Amino acid sequence: MEKPRAIVTVINDLYSDRRVDKTCQELVNHGFEVTLLGRLLPGSPDLDNRPYYTNRFSMIFRSGIFMYVEIQIRLFIWLLTHKAHLFWSNDLDTLLPCLLVAKMRNAPVIQDSHEYFTGVPELVANPGKQKIWKSLEQFSYPRVDELITVNESIANLFRQEYNREVHVIRNVPRKLTFSNLKTRHELGIPEDKSILLLQGAGINMERGAEELIMAIDLLDNVMLYIIGSGDIIPELKKMVSKMHLGDKVGFKDRMPWNLLMQYTMHADIGFSLDKPLSLNYRYSLPNKLFDYIQAKTPVIVSDIVEVKKIVEEYDIGLVVNGHNPESISKAIRSALDDKARYQKWKENLKFAAAILNWEKENTILHGILHKYA
Repeated sequence: MEKPRAIVTVINDLYSDRRVDKTCQELVNHGFEVTLLGRLLPGSPDLDNRPYYTNRFSMIFRSGIFMYVEIQIRLFIWLLTHKAHLFWSNDLDTLLPCLLVAKMRNAPVIQDSHEYFTGVPELVANPGKQKIWKSLEQFSYPRVDELITVNESIANLFRQEYNREVHVIRNVPRKLTFSNLKTRHELGIPEDKSILLLQGAGINMERGAEELIMAIDLLDNVMLYIIGSGDIIPELKKMVSKMHLGDKVGFKDRMPWNLLMQYTMHADIGFSLDKPLSLNYRYSLPNKLFDYIQAKTPVIVSDIVEVKKIVEEYDIGLVVNGHNPESISKAIRSALDDKARYQKWKENLKFAAAILNWEKENTILHGILHKYA
């Protein structure tokens, strides 16, 4: 008997998007033959072996409006020429081709919104572009069969705007287990300093990285690692060089999650310092927060609605008001110096990690897929 086919679309290069990978694996577990579509970017690493098919488009345009137009056309043609019983779009920028082809074939389409797309800073700064994307959202979101997003704040925005059911599946990782945890020496991490960590695939402007580096300049006996990718990384490297902080701040490129988490588990403090300058950032709930939790790493975070809620509910770190480097440095010193409180956070993290993991969170996804498998 032929398996039902699901096509999953995303605009990134598939390498480090763990949410999409977990979605595809759940589709496979529910009996689907899955193909994941994305883009091949300059420097994209080879993909590891996965239990589903992958296809990355080599693009003519790599950014800007022409890239978005090209990916819509490429996706539409590919989808039109391949059979599918279910279409799964990740974020607004791949939804229209999925929706059009799905409706032509009377097939269901599921939309997974990883953020409040029309509230990202780039669109807020350009009302004309924002209006175009908002119009696409208003056309599409009432027509998809299922709408999923990453937290209750964003879900409530969609519920108010479209008066429809919205599922919440948070971006939590699988339970973290290591049979062979590398030592600091093996990872090249100083053994005589407190290790601070900012990680993520979206280290961009207005996410507090600049202020964190300035805070590090005010501290002794610490080492900050910035691990991942993002638009602001080149500027951060120039900043570190100009401030002569090469002995206090180190950079590492994005890496496989299992290797990244080796570093996370050795960190004394993890950071999530997004600024609430747009709706998207104000209601964000970054993956990194849940990675820190699985690694049992106490956190220092900015006063962002969903992030603050998690940190205070489980008592796993500090929330700082504003992005003053002096305030951040004082929070770091306070967190490291108060040994009793720090140990309490570590104990609380064990409890949080047992709850905030994919093995518990994916029950919602199971319920959705059961309707279409």
